[in-house]
Amino acid sequence: MSHKYPLTDMLLQHKVAIITGAGQGLGQAYAQSLLDQGACVVISDLGTNRSGEGATEDVIAEACRALRFDSGQLISHSGRLDNETGCRELIELAITRFGKLDILIHNAGWVDYQLIEDLDADFLERAIDINLRAPIWLSQYAWPYLKDSSSPRIVLTTSDRAMYQRYAQSGLVAYAAGKMAQVGIMNALSLEGEQHGILVNAISPVARTRMWGSSQPPADLQPEWVAPGVLYLASPLCQDTGYILRASNGQFTATRFCENPGVVYPTDLKRVECENVADVAAQWQQIKET
Repeated sequence: MSHKYPLTDMLLQHKVAIITGAGQGLGQAYAQSLLDQGACVVISDLGTNRSGEGATEDVIAEACRALRFDSGQLISHSGRLDNETGCRELIELAITRFGKLDILIHNAGWVDYQLIEDLDADFLERAIDINLRAPIWLSQYAWPYLKDSSSPRIVLTTSDRAMYQRYAQSGLVAYAAGKMAQVGIMNALSLEGEQHGILVNAISPVARTRMWGSSQPPADLQPEWVAPGVLYLASPLCQDTGYILRASNGQFTATRFCENPGVVYPTDLKRVECENVADVAAQWQQIKET
């Protein structure tokens, strides 16, 4: 079999990456994948519980013990990322230790449930902090260094639970809002990054982790089976931007929101013309066709 790109065991040699939420599960699997490919990696995890509360350095310390790496290849961080200062400090840590930054993977997040009638401000704020504020501030402070990289990459994290109504679950309104926010951030930054060669994509992973409620190694939906997709998006092999890579059970499919053919935005949607609400009602079946 021929390959457009040569296969190598050191795909990310001399690259520097930051991975948030890397203390367990998917983030730890991503970290091991990048380390195996020669990257220098900063792993960050505050050690919160499943509801995004609390903090313990034990989580990131245990990850450092579990990961396999060469001397000087890995450093850890356990600071907060729910504010601008914390995000800036994480970027500066990578620059101070390794002198550059090529890859930013924002995996940090949490899953918990509150029905809309029970939703409280603190719960919603935690979701907004880690899913909206953190990726924006991290990207802002990473941007000048990514512009200097020969293959700059940002990988954000969304969810099928947010993107597809058929997979929605009751009580996940705060979670879904945060994960859809990262799709919007991806779209905006992928355009803004084009002139600098900064490619911005997102992963939509399915894996049995602590967030799923799993405490034992799973027989299926393993986090390690998502890692090859993230490795690809973070590597020079990837030459696309603005895509969502869905990953589940070792299978991958890329998607994005695409416009209808022939549209002249915003004046002509090339679709169904209506003059009043009666027209909309009468032609609703045609209007909702995808």
